[in-house]
Order: sequence, then C-alpha cells, then structure tokens
Amino acid sequence: MSTPSADESVELEWDDIQSGALHERPSPYVGRYVLIRIDDREAGRELVRRLLPAIEAGHPTADPARDAWITVAFTYQGLRALGVPSDSLDSFAPEFRAGMAARAAELGDVGDSDPGNWEQPLGTPAVHIALAALSPDSVRLAKVMERAQQAYGQLPGVEVIWRQDCYQLETGRTSFGFRDGIGQPAVEGTGRNTNPHEAPIKAGEFLLGYPDETGALPPMPSPDVLGRNGTYLVFRKLHTRVAAYRQYLYDQASSRAEERLLAAKTVGRWPSGAPLSLSSDQDDPELGADPDRNNRFSYHDDLDGFKCPAGAHARRANPRGALDHENSVNVRLHRMIRRSTSYGPSLPEGVREDDGADRGIVFVCVGAHLKRQFEFVKTQWLNDGIFIGAPQEADPLVGRSDTPGVFTIPRRPVRRRLRNLPPFVVTRGGEYFFVPGLRALRWLSELDS
Repeated sequence: MSTPSADESVELEWDDIQSGALHERPSPYVGRYVLIRIDDREAGRELVRRLLPAIEAGHPTADPARDAWITVAFTYQGLRALGVPSDSLDSFAPEFRAGMAARAAELGDVGDSDPGNWEQPLGTPAVHIALAALSPDSVRLAKVMERAQQAYGQLPGVEVIWRQDCYQLETGRTSFGFRDGIGQPAVEGTGRNTNPHEAPIKAGEFLLGYPDETGALPPMPSPDVLGRNGTYLVFRKLHTRVAAYRQYLYDQASSRAEERLLAAKTVGRWPSGAPLSLSSDQDDPELGADPDRNNRFSYHDDLDGFKCPAGAHARRANPRGALDHENSVNVRLHRMIRRSTSYGPSLPEGVREDDGADRGIVFVCVGAHLKRQFEFVKTQWLNDGIFIGAPQEADPLVGRSDTPGVFTIPRRPVRRRLRNLPPFVVTRGGEYFFVPGLRALRWLSELDS
C-alpha cells in the first residue's frame, strides 16, 4: 500500500484557532472537565474575558507531551445565556440547537442510557460552558487549572456545577483493556500526518470556514467572526460494565485463549492495538506499538470478515475500504477526531465481579458536521447493521442497549454467533458544544445586548 500524497495548499489561521481543537492527547495524560452555569449575563461575559489569556491559539506543538492546555466550549443554552442574538443562534446546526438529550432516541440512548437516568446536570439546560484541560502530568495540570480557576473563582453569577477528573490508566489502555486512540485522521494544512497511509482529510471537515471533502464550505454560524475557525465538540460520559463484559466472554469461551480471541473479535483489534486484519490469530504487541504498521491495512480484502468481523467495533466506526465496492459511501465524509479519556479506577485483571466503582470513558470528538459525522456513525454504523447486511445486529460494545444483542463471527466451516449480549456501555450523560475561535471569544465577551 503506497503512502498517499498530502495536499497542503490550505493555510489555516492558527492565530484564531484554539490550540486544543486539534491538539493530540499526550501519553500519559491527566485531565479535568469542568462544567459551568451562567446565572448572570454580564458575569458570563466577564468570565469569557478572564478566560481569554488562558486559552492559547496557534499550531499544536509538534510534541504533544510538552505542554498543558485548556479548551473552552459553549452549549446552545450557554450562548443564549451570554446574550448571543437570536439570528446568530438560529444559524447554528439544528442538532447543536436541540442538544444531545433531545436527540437521545435517535442516538440509541434508551433504557439505562435514557437521559432520565443521566448524571445530573448532564444533558440539562443548566450546562452552559465546558472547560477541558489536558496535560502530561498532574503538576502542569494544576498550573493550567489554576489559571482557569482565577477566571471563574469568586465571580458571582457563574457557578461550577460538575467536574470529572480523567487520566491514563496504569495499563495505558481503556477500562476494557484495549489500546485506544489509534487511527486518527490527519488534517490538511497542519503539516502533520498522523496516519501516513491515508491522505489528509480536508480541513473543512473539522474547522469551519474551510472547504470540506465535498469541495464546499460547511454551513457556518453567523456572523463570520463567530463561526470561522470554530468547530463542534461531542461530549459523552460512558460508564463501562467491565465485569459484565469479562463474565460474558468467560461464559462463551472454552479456554483462556478463546476468551482473548472473542474479545479481539468484538473490538477488531487485540489489546495491544494490533489489528485483526494483520494478525488474525494472535496478539502482536510489536505490531500494535508500531504507528507505521498498525494502521497500514484496509478491509477491502476481507469483505466476508474472516479476519475481522464486519460487526466489530473498530470496523464499524471506520469501515475503511470495506465499502468501496458499493460505490455508495465515502468514508472520508464521516471521519472524526477522537480525544477520548478514561475515568475511574481500573478493575483488577481477572476480576469478573462488579466492585460498584464508576469507571469508563469520557468520549470526546470534534468535527464541523454533527449530523454526518458523529450522528451518522452512531446511528447508521454503530446502532444499525444494515450496511453490513445484518440489520438485527448492533455494535457489540456501544450499540443500542434496549434489546439483547447479537454478534456474528464468520469462520469456517460454520460461523459463530454470540447471542444475548447485555449492554456493556451505558451513557451517563452528554452534550453538544461549540468551540469558538479566539476572535469569536472576544466577540462574545464584548456583546452588549
């Protein structure tokens, strides 16, 4: 497979882009998410003014482990609370205006994941501003958070209403035991190709004001100063039922080796990150740790899924070449930048009984098109199986959780079918945010309506 050439003709306005919008997550990392409610419009604008010196613009450092940074984002209700004019509010994407809780039924947030069961105040109109801070270590995180606290601390009219700390687990993997964050798309104009085996995705897929993969400019909020160089951010707190996942695999397997294989088949990769497409029979930690090889594959030569099942989580989230033969889906239109983090303690290796601890993933992704990026992938690829010819099957990890799941593993001479999969991931809350550019933040701070 040859390395695609990159078209770097687009020039990004780095002085206006929040550095956190495109900043890679360091490894290891520690972080914190803070949600704020605005009770007084003038106080909210003062908060934005105070935050501005703490929000860095410019090209993300070539070494993502070198620094700490803060990203500030707003819900639709938050922009209303700041006094953004109605004509500007109406120019935002419909999904953003509605909010994630209102989209729950379509997104598959039902049953235990229904917004009625969400952690307060997630998904409510009280969530106005999100601050996200990430750092390679706790010392630098404390310093960058101190700058933020100086902005919102002792400011009547704004209230911190929720906080979530996150960190890389000691295993370096997710709570389910798999390496995460592999296969991020490269963005045209950044000069960095994080995936050298895929041509960079047009900047307009991730930042407003630039051409996207269709060649057009994505719809942008008005006025231009508010929308340009901004992006949408998807935020979801996902509780992982690790003990139930392990117990289910244990019950389905006749040996420890088969248990590990079934786990890899549901994910599409081995715990090390090695893809099944390149190592279908056993884990290959050296392959999983090699960024030059662990993404050098496609599913075009495995359409029947004998190496990696078509319904595996990683393959559903990014079908790669598996859909090329249909000439109906351009996978590049549905790529997202994922910046997910882990929270809560890890469950000790081998334990299959729930210890009652809250653990999971804070799923974060950014993109310029909420509908055809996050919502399309969630509803059409993760929750549904029509595109893989299995309409009754959903993603075995994060699909709809209102009915027991089914997962098919192609094999010869007879396929293996896992039945009655319980929900292993439960949505605890979420929201759609808008991440403005620096000029937009100044515009928001100077509103006088």
